[in-house]
Amino acid sequence: MKFIIVGKNIEVTEGLRAAVEDKIGKLEKYFTAETEAHVTLSVEKDRQKIEVTIPVKGNIIRSEQVSSDMYVSIDLVEEIIERQLKKYKNKLIDKKQSSPNFRQEFIEKDYMDDEEVQILRTKRFDIKPMYPEDACVQMELLGHSFYVFCNAETDQVNVVYKRKGNTYGLIEPEV
Repeated sequence: MKFIIVGKNIEVTEGLRAAVEDKIGKLEKYFTAETEAHVTLSVEKDRQKIEVTIPVKGNIIRSEQVSSDMYVSIDLVEEIIERQLKKYKNKLIDKKQSSPNFRQEFIEKDYMDDEEVQILRTKRFDIKPMYPEDACVQMELLGHSFYVFCNAETDQVNVVYKRKGNTYGLIEPEV
């Protein structure tokens, strides 16, 4: 694997670089040598955050972990990505195309599909036109972390969602 490691508000020391390459390098058993792993290390107050993004044909494998210790964050992110790879292997790899980013051993090995994605409930509701600010209020009243609505300004379906730090986000389709 090829590593692209950058730091935000932190200097990427040789020790950090070695820890990232050692830990994330354990994922090399799944990927080909040409696969790139984009790693961003950042520090905000006492939060030590690592973001790892691995683009593979048609998909992006991504995880971010935060802790009070960067080395703990690095350990956690590797475990999460490995779990994601095993869990979604069949969805990531189209056997006919046999994605060029993955090693043949990973493609051929079967992993337990113990956490199959299941939709257990379907909800139907009227979508009324409203402004994003009103949708945020409605979301708060319902106690949800997101809310789907028809944007009165654009007449398109949008989603507002709660972000960390009591802020809100808006998802709208590209036209």
